[in-house]
Parts: sequence; structure tokens; C-alpha cells
Amino acid sequence: MGNPRSMAILAVPGVQLLDVAGPLDVLAEANRQAGQPYYRPMVIGLTAAPIRSSSGIQLLPDATIQRELEQPLHTLLVAGAPHIAEFHPSRALLQWLIEHARQARRFGSICSGVFVLAGAGLLKRRRVTTHWSVVQALRERYPDVLVEEDALHVADGKLRTAAGVTAGLDLALSLVEEDLGRPLAMKVASELVMYFRRPGGQTPFSRQGEAAVAGRASLQELQRWVAAHPAEAHSIERLAERMQLSPRHFARLFRSEVGTTPAAWVESVRVGAARQWLERGTYAPKQVAALCGFSDVNHLRRAFVQHVGLTPADYRKQYAMPE
Repeated sequence: MGNPRSMAILAVPGVQLLDVAGPLDVLAEANRQAGQPYYRPMVIGLTAAPIRSSSGIQLLPDATIQRELEQPLHTLLVAGAPHIAEFHPSRALLQWLIEHARQARRFGSICSGVFVLAGAGLLKRRRVTTHWSVVQALRERYPDVLVEEDALHVADGKLRTAAGVTAGLDLALSLVEEDLGRPLAMKVASELVMYFRRPGGQTPFSRQGEAAVAGRASLQELQRWVAAHPAEAHSIERLAERMQLSPRHFARLFRSEVGTTPAAWVESVRVGAARQWLERGTYAPKQVAALCGFSDVNHLRRAFVQHVGLTPADYRKQYAMPE
């Protein structure tokens, strides 16, 4: 197979350890299954000092951005960190990224590492994904980046991005399939006890968009009451009556201060309550629909798929606690 392909992960201080270790373990297993070192996994640091991860574990870099690499990088990925959105890359780091991303056969990011690539101007009008919790921040800071928020990993030309943490393993496995074929990639997945193709996207894991209490004190009190009683009728007329306002004035006030309509907010509350009941595994979807104020199980199903990306039955199968 020739010389090993250098597969580098750039790790900044505070890096998420699994963003580095997970993909590199996939590549190491691919080497074992191939019977020879097809990949040369390596960690690149900003300096030669140990890199302290977010968990406190330290990594020793194999190379740094301060020294010339022994050979061109085949693949370069930037790992994420919990607070990387506040990380300010140096000019030297940005120049290094631009140079090596252009030279590499592939480049990309895992989780919030996408912010570093975007900061280097490498993602303009490119399709990417990232962890669901930072999607909005990425869109606001870099509006010219095309974010696919449900995807586990995305390929756009030579660019590869992963949603984050365990999705980095999915991305690494897709690179193995791309390089060494499906049969070997399936062997790697089997050995690592992971899905070859994980079902669905990252929406079922997301808590983004769940109803949050907002607005003036009287509105917050109303919202807490609705959240505590999701099964009751919550028409605009009834909610307005509780606040002693006209329905029209109440609807305008609610949208202005909460950022959505009362009906949409109530639905998100009910979906959130349904998730909790389904995770307990005590009741079937039909019973959960009644407990959470949906007119019937079909209404629950439509709302649940829109908000969560799975049917209530599928969600219950995947996330219900064992009895």
C-alpha cells in the first residue's frame, strides 16, 4: 500500500479527548484489519507542551504548527473543545491551517472544531455540520457557512465535518470506507462494536428548541404553570384569561417577549413532556398523547417527528430506561 497516509488531528488547549482518541482508534483498527500501517495517526499541537484536555487528561503532540512536517498531510481534522467558540486562533495558526488544508487531500473538523476552520476562511459557502448545541452560534458568526444541523457527518468536496464527540467515530469510519472499501470498514465497525451506518441524525439527541421560560415575570409564571399542566387545554383565549388580557394583546405580548407564538410554545412543552414519559418507558405512545395534551396519537406523532426527528414509538425503543 506504499507509505502510510498521515492522518492528523489538530488539538487546541481544552480539547474534547474523545474528538481526538475516537477517530484515531478507528484508524488504528483499520491498520490492524488491513494487516499493515495504511494510516499514520498523529496529534498536532500549537506547541510541543502537553495538551490538557477538557477532562484533565493530557496529550503529547506528535508534531506542532511551529515546525515543518516530515511529509505532507493526507488528512487534517481540527478537534473540538467545549469552549472553542471563545478560542481566538493566532495568525500563525490560521496561516498554518490555510496552507495545510489546501495541500491535504482532505481536511475538516470534529464537533466545534468547525469554528477554527471558519475563522480561517475555509468554509465560505461550504456545507458543514457541527454539534447541535453550537449550530446557532456558528450560523450567527459565519452566515456564509451552510450548516446541516441534523447530519452526523458531511462531505463537501475535500471538506469533511462531523457533528461531534461520538460522531467523530462515524466520520473516521466513513474515511476508512472511502480509502479501503466497505468490507474492511465493516470489519472495523464490528470490532469496535459500533454502527457501520448509524440510523438517523443528531436531532434526537438535541435539546435545542425545547421550551424555555422567558419574558416578564407574569409571563414566566404562566409558562411554568403550562409546563406543570401540559394535558390541560391551553388555547390563546384561556391563557389570555389567566393573565387578564385580551387574546389579541396576549398573543402580541407573548410573541414579542418569548420569541414565538403561544401555540408553538405550548406544542414544544408538550413534546418535551412526551419525551420524558417515553424515556421512562412506562406508557405506550397513545397513553403519552393523552398525558401530554395531544388530541390523539397521530397529533403526537406529527409534532414529535417535526421536533425530534423520530416517531414516538422509535424514540421509546431507543431511549426508554430498562424496566
